[in-house]
Amino acid sequence: MRPEIPTLPTDSSEEHFQNTALRPILKQQHELLTAVLQHYLVKRKVNPGQVSAARRFEKIKELVTRDNRLRGLLFGMVVGHFTSEELSYYLDHEGEINRRITNLLVERLRSAL
Repeated sequence: MRPEIPTLPTDSSEEHFQNTALRPILKQQHELLTAVLQHYLVKRKVNPGQVSAARRFEKIKELVTRDNRLRGLLFGMVVGHFTSEELSYYLDHEGEINRRITNLLVERLRSAL
């Protein structure tokens, strides 16, 4: 059910997880992730049009990394799509995978706004 994303083979298990699980999930959930961010910005009275393009990236990164409520919601939307095996891997490598999820979310949401 997930979209196929062509990637180069890798030796790193974290990068393999990123390419086989995280990227397809984020691509599949793209519209919902951007809708949640847009709603969050409206709710917090933040107008992304008033922020310069250079500052917009930093603002999105700040929101995803520091706002625990938004971060939890976005992470839940990703982690909720894991299989049992993926969840087990995620729990064993939580710190590294969370960093990768954050980076992928910031890039995807920045390009959407």
